[in-house]
Amino acid sequence: MNVKNRLSRHNIRYDRPAATFFEGALLGNGGLGAVVTTRPDAIVIHFGHNDVWDIRIAENHKEEIGTFEDVFAKLKAIPTHYASLDEDEWYREYVKMAAENYAFPYPRPMPCGSLLLGFDQRKTEVLEHELHLENGICEVHLLTEGIRSALRVFVDQKSDRLWVAMKEDSNSAEPAMKVFDRIKLIPDPETPKDLPAYSAITDETNGRLAFRQPLPYAVNGKEGDAEDRAFRLSASVQGAESMQRGTGDAEARLSLRAGWIVCAELEHGLSSTVPQVEEEPGFGELTEGRLLAFDDVLSESSAAWDEYWSRSGVELADETLEAVWYRNLYFFNCSVKPDASCPGIFANWSYGKIGAEWHGDYHMNYNTQQPFWVAFSCNHADKHLAYANMVDHILPVSRKWAQEYYGMRGAYFPHSAYPVRMTMMPYPVPHWGWEICETPWTVQSLWWHYLYTMDLAFLADRAFAPMKDAVLFMVDYMKRPDASGEQWGDDLYHIFPTVVPELYELTPGFRQNRDCLVDLTLTKFLFRAFAQACEALGKETEEAALLAESKEVLSRFPAYPTAESGRGTVFVSVAGEDPEVVYNVPNGISTVFPGEDHGLHSPADEYAIAVQSYRNHRNEGGNDLVFYPMAGARLGQLDLERFKRQIAYCMLPNGTCTDKLLQSGGRYSDTTPFDYMAPMGIWFENFALPAVINECLMQSYTGSIRLFPNWPKDKRAEFSTLRAVGGFLVSAAVEQGEVRWVEIISEAGTRLRLHDPWNESRILERDTTAGEKIRLVKEA
Repeated sequence: MNVKNRLSRHNIRYDRPAATFFEGALLGNGGLGAVVTTRPDAIVIHFGHNDVWDIRIAENHKEEIGTFEDVFAKLKAIPTHYASLDEDEWYREYVKMAAENYAFPYPRPMPCGSLLLGFDQRKTEVLEHELHLENGICEVHLLTEGIRSALRVFVDQKSDRLWVAMKEDSNSAEPAMKVFDRIKLIPDPETPKDLPAYSAITDETNGRLAFRQPLPYAVNGKEGDAEDRAFRLSASVQGAESMQRGTGDAEARLSLRAGWIVCAELEHGLSSTVPQVEEEPGFGELTEGRLLAFDDVLSESSAAWDEYWSRSGVELADETLEAVWYRNLYFFNCSVKPDASCPGIFANWSYGKIGAEWHGDYHMNYNTQQPFWVAFSCNHADKHLAYANMVDHILPVSRKWAQEYYGMRGAYFPHSAYPVRMTMMPYPVPHWGWEICETPWTVQSLWWHYLYTMDLAFLADRAFAPMKDAVLFMVDYMKRPDASGEQWGDDLYHIFPTVVPELYELTPGFRQNRDCLVDLTLTKFLFRAFAQACEALGKETEEAALLAESKEVLSRFPAYPTAESGRGTVFVSVAGEDPEVVYNVPNGISTVFPGEDHGLHSPADEYAIAVQSYRNHRNEGGNDLVFYPMAGARLGQLDLERFKRQIAYCMLPNGTCTDKLLQSGGRYSDTTPFDYMAPMGIWFENFALPAVINECLMQSYTGSIRLFPNWPKDKRAEFSTLRAVGGFLVSAAVEQGEVRWVEIISEAGTRLRLHDPWNESRILERDTTAGEKIRLVKEA
């Protein structure tokens, strides 16, 4: 498969000036993010970084938060006939106090300023830009007095630098030399006024500009803490015929020679390590202040992109879905890497207030998990290490919260978290902070990482401890006296109290706060995964007591709640729920995904309920573009044409998909703008769209590989080295109603189980050896 040829079909073009943030081309290296916008008078590039945050954090009211038992006792005393807990004065005041810390505008991703290259609009015109997925180059096509030229912009994949140079479309270098006459670095206009002022420099002699922004840890914005941070944005010009100071703090008038280059670098870290503005740039490759050749750096970065694209590929008769696959994998590579902080809701692109909603933080009821669903099947499991690092970061405060707030073992993972130092939960408000599902959900992908790679070292060193902590907490929580006993009228262990994600909050008498579907299915997943992890690591004896506890809880586990709908029996998010409820997060199909308890493998009666639940589901939009179709694909029920139309509905000019509403009747009214979330930022979670396509082409979550389970077999499709459970790399092609061939590489030497592509009633099984390649074709 020629992946480069496929990529070139899906470059992102914009045929006019892209003056706004959401029209601009997205570049990045997993840490640094850049948005290339094109005004009619300038190229303006906005910078952000996963590691650069306003790190201030409010942690007030630690003592007043109390403990779970304290709050639970007071909630139980509130009259059950109230329509809402808000009718109770104590609860209203408690929520106000508990939410106060989150109401501050910090922490948040800190926009890192902008680079402006200006020109005379009377002479030069922006025609269009084209983003090349193959190598991350954005070409801006210009017309200067009738002669075309192209500006090339790319982000270095090995360092936090952005490079700019001209590529001639004619035999004359003169127009390119004279296009740009102004350069400027612009600190972000929404930098909080209570932060220390930036410092800036224009160094005409050495051809450079810079500004440096301190980022104190102290809430009052005063510097002096050992954890204070800072960043410096510099721009160096090679090939300036003349450079004269302009009117701004970091601005200059330019006259350029042929072959000029501009390099912008973002340096960040502890304040003590970030150079002052007057110090020379930290380019390790600079020799006597001169930049490396543009083409040399471009070659190195292109090689990094080549390696990325070599991991997997698809060739689909449906060009729309193929474009979605390649474009979102491009964005995924731009926005995440293991040696930078795990991205928050809006990844590494920010400007002004864009990227600041909900602090741009980690939301653990799907937003943070969802983008990494794509990492495993697309054969980019290394990207998931950024998520594993995030779990390591929040583990200490999660353990502390379990012990001090709940009085329980293990770890209670938070509803919201930040990539900054935390000593308490950022959002301890019960009506969302008591979503129990978030604890098993946080550690789920750690187990997936092992299943898809069979990396025992990862399981032992990175996954096992957080998984065990989650099991400890869930066992203790479900075995509490309030969660079992005679008052329940059964002998089961219940998940109580809890909160349905994005629905109901806490209710008087806890009417809708027990045994939520997503809690049950993810806890069941967790307990089963923990038992398998102990077996894989030979820890059955060492963990015998906890295994016995979790097994006991599973033996007395509540049934999934159901209701009768117009389509028959369906799963609902909580017992007693109206099956016509309008959801935000697609809770009703969570046993299919992410619970992985139901799917094409299920007995007929359970499969029917799962399909009816999927078809009956009503979603208000905004949190469903990937989540809901994943379940549809797992059931073999996803309507690909409708899926494409929803993608088109959510598509922004830059090629990413935003979160848009689908209907009123839930939390939204008929006057709610259906695109109100679009201006908030680049929605990192939606880069998981290729995962949906992968599940249409291949499924392996049961341990058996199933080919083309949701793909119309009369449409040609081919995929290369998608990753399957068991450490297998699978390639296959289907055409004219039939699978043509299958090739499987066994990385780990595990036992292969494959649904026979030519006889679906049969499963093929055989042992494999590490490195073995197996090819299957239909018998003549």
